[in-house]
Amino acid sequence: RSGKQLAVRVFPQVSAQSGGKRIGAWIRDSTVGVGTLSFYDEKTGVIAALGHSVTDPDTGTLLTVKDGKLVLARIIGVTRGMQGSPGELQGTFDDRSPVVGTVSANTELGIYGYADADAELFSGLQPVAVAYPDEVHTGEALLYADVDGSGVKAYACRIVKTDSQNEPGQKGLVIEVTDSELIEKTGGIVQGMSGSPVMQDGMLVGVLTHVFVNDPHKGYGAYAYWMYKTFMEKP
Repeated sequence: RSGKQLAVRVFPQVSAQSGGKRIGAWIRDSTVGVGTLSFYDEKTGVIAALGHSVTDPDTGTLLTVKDGKLVLARIIGVTRGMQGSPGELQGTFDDRSPVVGTVSANTELGIYGYADADAELFSGLQPVAVAYPDEVHTGEALLYADVDGSGVKAYACRIVKTDSQNEPGQKGLVIEVTDSELIEKTGGIVQGMSGSPVMQDGMLVGVLTHVFVNDPHKGYGAYAYWMYKTFMEKP
């Protein structure tokens, strides 16, 4: 309360779900994870990642972010995805990992913040246009990801479905991985690839968000337009 410490009396109540006593407060000091950076806007310094919200692992609710930081993770392995069992990228980072930016908001379409002005990650990049949803079509596309620690590579995929959306959503696209090299490495789409940008016709059209549990070759994507618009309108 404005930096002041208060002493209060609480009276634990019996929980109808567990039978134990609770005080009605849920505390989550911090959370960490490995995901994929989606885009960087040179004019504003805004960076965005994931394409979906970060939720509490116990309650499933969207976490309110006070502050945080984005650091470079090193991919050290992968658990291959199989039908009925989503795979996962295995990454590592610590206090010595390079900081590439801050995290200041957690939204339904991902986390956003601002790039570190000294981060070499953003130097020498070539800008691309963000496609409007009606410019996105079914057909061949490229998915960008680092799945083996050797750096970001472009992998072949197909956009197999596009939905009309009048408001932001995490599942505007259905994307199918067709690249044999990526399928060999990961089995398809795995956790940790959320936020991977999808390019089509030279434009950023989407961001990978979820994998189909029963078909790891396919997953959902959010329109890049909605993700960009969401972050650009943040105060």
